[in-house]
Amino acid sequence: MSVHIASVGMGRYGKRPEGLFDLAAEAARRALEGVGRKPVDLLVGGTMLAHGPYGAEAFLPRLASHLSLESASGFRVDSASGTGGMAFHAAVLALESGRFERALVVGAEKMTDRSTAIITKELAASLHASEVAVGATMPALAALITQRYLERYHRTTDVCDLASVHARAMAVDNPNAQFQKAVSASEVATSRPVALPLRLLHCSPISDGATALVLERGKGPATVLGLGQGFEALRIVDRDDLTSFAATRVAAQRAYESARLTRKEIDVVEVHDAFSPFALFHIEDLGICGPGEAAEWFERGWVRRDGRVPVNPSGGVVGRGHPVAASGLAEIGEVALQLRGEAGRHAVARAPKIGLAHAMSGLASHNFVTILGREGA
Repeated sequence: MSVHIASVGMGRYGKRPEGLFDLAAEAARRALEGVGRKPVDLLVGGTMLAHGPYGAEAFLPRLASHLSLESASGFRVDSASGTGGMAFHAAVLALESGRFERALVVGAEKMTDRSTAIITKELAASLHASEVAVGATMPALAALITQRYLERYHRTTDVCDLASVHARAMAVDNPNAQFQKAVSASEVATSRPVALPLRLLHCSPISDGATALVLERGKGPATVLGLGQGFEALRIVDRDDLTSFAATRVAAQRAYESARLTRKEIDVVEVHDAFSPFALFHIEDLGICGPGEAAEWFERGWVRRDGRVPVNPSGGVVGRGHPVAASGLAEIGEVALQLRGEAGRHAVARAPKIGLAHAMSGLASHNFVTILGREGA
């Protein structure tokens, strides 16, 4: 049974005055307006950091009331920064069961109302407890992994700088992106150290925002062709290789197999670059290029909108912004917009037939790959 994305809704990412539910409702209403407010019988929502004055928020029933969807069925999911990808996969599987006709999927996060120290601590909850106990943070472990990658392939931080420049250049043309100004390699290289070799402009920002998608049974301009997910050891010391993410490789293989496609048929890619060097890891793990070849792809411009395989035409997580639970849906939504011809100024040069979206949970411990294609592609 086929499922397609009928509509994409998103507001501006960044520092927003609205609360979590207003952000979620803004994206949801835009998505619903895209299908003429047809009835929805399934609501799937996700948020990682929803906290009210009395503790954890009852996110899904409150959102249903906010949207007057009390008659719908619903699920709330949580997979850290991969929540949006998980929510989408859950909705697709539910529609494929035949029990539902139309689903609204929402990922939302309100982050800028808390200090950087608090956000860093909350994001570290997706790491292994033993790592957190000795003071590890997401940037610190990402820096360790990046350093190992650069050493293995005899590269310098210049390629990390280039990945950040690419992300911000793509974001300039995305009206919903948090950052609307390009940066130079020298600006990246001289930005404040966070956890060397990572500097501030190598890291995704703290962001508010939401993304919503309406899914319907049947084929359309952005039809789901394949889904895949994979796990990796939570504690990085237990991993066989720190220069590649096994969860992405497994998820990609499963998605390619279910879509009956190969990596060579992918026309556009959105990857979860929580740190800009991770974009290199991801396109290698997805098979877009071989191990150690990603740096050349960025250097030669093969990842630009007019390149061999455009990567993150939305600006990615580093350029678009990172309200964590919304990012996975934004990646899928961007591919859908490209396939539907609705990407506007951030459209890729050649109209794509098949696109891939990648979402990452935590430090790549549970990753999701979604392949979409135009009907008849």
